[in-house]
Amino acid sequence: MTMHTADGSGDPYQAQQAAQQPPPQPYPQQAQQPQQPPYPQAQPYPQQAQDQPTMQLGRIPASALEQPWPPLPAQAPPPVPMRVPGPPVPSQRSGGEGAAEPPAAKKPASTGRNGLIMALGSLASRALGFVRSAVIVAALTNGPVGEAFNVANSLPNIVYMMLIGGALASVFVPELVHAMQTHQDGGTAYTDRLLTLCGVILVVLTLGAFLFAPQIVDLYSEFDGTQRELAIDFARYCLPQIFFYGVFTLLGQVLNSRDRFGAMMWTPVLNNVVAIGVFGAYLAIGRHAYQVGDVTDGDTMLLGLGSTLGIVVQAAALFPSLRSSGFRYRPRFDWRGAGLTRPLRSAGWALLLVVATQLSFAVITSLGTGAGKQAHDAGIAGGHGYAAYANAYQLFVVPQGVITISLVTALLPGMSRAATAGDFRRIGEDLSGMLRSSAAMIVTAAVLFLALAPQIAMAAYGYGSGPTVHADAMVVASLLMAFSIGLPAFCAQYALARGFYAMGDARTPFWLTLVTTGTNALMCWIAYEALPLRYKVVGMAFAHTTAAVVSVAVTGTALGRRLAKGAAGAAAPSAPAAAPVPAPRSDSTMVLRTDAFAPGADATVDLGTRRPARRGSGLEGGRLVVLHVGLVLACAPGALAAHWLAGRFGEGLFGSLAGLVAGSLAVLVSLFALARPLGVGASVAPFARKLRIPYPTPAPTSGKHRR
Repeated sequence: MTMHTADGSGDPYQAQQAAQQPPPQPYPQQAQQPQQPPYPQAQPYPQQAQDQPTMQLGRIPASALEQPWPPLPAQAPPPVPMRVPGPPVPSQRSGGEGAAEPPAAKKPASTGRNGLIMALGSLASRALGFVRSAVIVAALTNGPVGEAFNVANSLPNIVYMMLIGGALASVFVPELVHAMQTHQDGGTAYTDRLLTLCGVILVVLTLGAFLFAPQIVDLYSEFDGTQRELAIDFARYCLPQIFFYGVFTLLGQVLNSRDRFGAMMWTPVLNNVVAIGVFGAYLAIGRHAYQVGDVTDGDTMLLGLGSTLGIVVQAAALFPSLRSSGFRYRPRFDWRGAGLTRPLRSAGWALLLVVATQLSFAVITSLGTGAGKQAHDAGIAGGHGYAAYANAYQLFVVPQGVITISLVTALLPGMSRAATAGDFRRIGEDLSGMLRSSAAMIVTAAVLFLALAPQIAMAAYGYGSGPTVHADAMVVASLLMAFSIGLPAFCAQYALARGFYAMGDARTPFWLTLVTTGTNALMCWIAYEALPLRYKVVGMAFAHTTAAVVSVAVTGTALGRRLAKGAAGAAAPSAPAAAPVPAPRSDSTMVLRTDAFAPGADATVDLGTRRPARRGSGLEGGRLVVLHVGLVLACAPGALAAHWLAGRFGEGLFGSLAGLVAGSLAVLVSLFALARPLGVGASVAPFARKLRIPYPTPAPTSGKHRR
């Protein structure tokens, strides 16, 4: 049975000892007493394989690191110190010797601080990304030339993510953290082997994509004639980006596993700077190729190689951070028997997931380019095709990249360590806490997208001298409004999926993604076939929103069941395992497993360390839904006021900027004024602190949630 010790006259351990052995003499005289077993009639306690060390029954401290064990009678053998990872337990000391101080543990970096560093880097990168997109639109428009370049420049990322990138981003960090915790060399050799293997795969993949560039362009577009040839020429210059995308992801994941998160989020700034310089030079030399036949070979080389150069600089900029972290790469080709089977198996499932995602994306790209071509042939003003869809999607994913990805990336190493230690409930608690703390920012962004979409689109893409600049921006605005409704679900689904990867499970996300991508592709096809030309791509954006809602519901249900099952298994009593016992935390207790009170039992105990049993997944789906509804209600009056105010400033570029500022202030005032009356002030307080706005933090609730 399992019992906790207790002090006082009612202690069953002291009653047991008083009934079966005389009171002990003072400590100096115990050495002369004959050694007699305290329980002459007892049979030896059967020793199980890989049991923890046993000791004479006695009072047990509340924590393994709190104090040394009390002196034992002379007849008892000295106990072997229990080994736990982390700070070692002090060994038993003699008479007057004081307890050894445990070594000071290295203070882990703050998740909030890491998230802030990444959020700032991502925000800077995204801001320059909009400048980059605006320069590209000014140079090429959203017409046939812009469509050809957008498809060609998207292909390297699409192919990379479909064939290897998604597997690396999902599987690499948990595997590296596991190797660092379990390998004697801290995972150095394992990391070198994994990098070498992935590098070889990247080289083969890049060469294959370059050779099959025409087929890849045909797969993702419906171009023909001169436009198809232009897209293929662009693609041949852009496809070498695959290798450098891979190098960037590999090195960035190594840094993340070592709790160095900033570089991977800041180096994309350099990529955008290079791209802005290249397209700025294209505009400066007076080129205005609005028709496919106007683009020369020199233009194609400048724009294609310039885009690839940005990715090269982005990857190379990670090397100083790697060197400062102490990482030194050495190629290793001894892959056999190196333990790479597990990551390769997980990578296989992640690869299938990305293939499913990219097949859905191929359907969207093909339908989008087809809709754009039909609208152009019909003489409809504005780009109603894939370029508008891609530009609106780029705006839509900004909150996810700046807020959600930054916070989840900072949480992933800790969740991986919790999964290795069997603390599944902590994974759910970490994810719930992250979703609560980011809910106010995500909902505010969604409301701003919905209320101020025309102003945002004009501020981002209302540049250039083409005749369709305003019409192009209004199409992007319509798409952004359709996307924005599903933003909270889209961000939450991304965070919840990382919970599976932290546990080393890449199979479940694959099956869940099949549901999501199938829903998205089917709804996009229905919108393409059923809606008029002006609204085909808008309907495809609504399809994405529907798929996001379905995805978060399915993913949240599956993850909650998985975590609850794991937490229940971890809380159930079991024999000590050979795996290392997690280091005790401040709320850990020493527990007693014994049948010492049974008739004829041996008075020995076996000690183990565990946290108090906590059942449940740690996810709070119902509370999170209520929280998001409350935040939407708090923002709603401000959204109506923002839409009215923005309309008073006009539709030009400067009027849109002024309306955007005024409307944003109206939404924020509404949020901060109504959050506390609606009971969502606790989620708004972190948002206010980030904006340096004085906002009273609500008192913690009583009961189990406070604990």
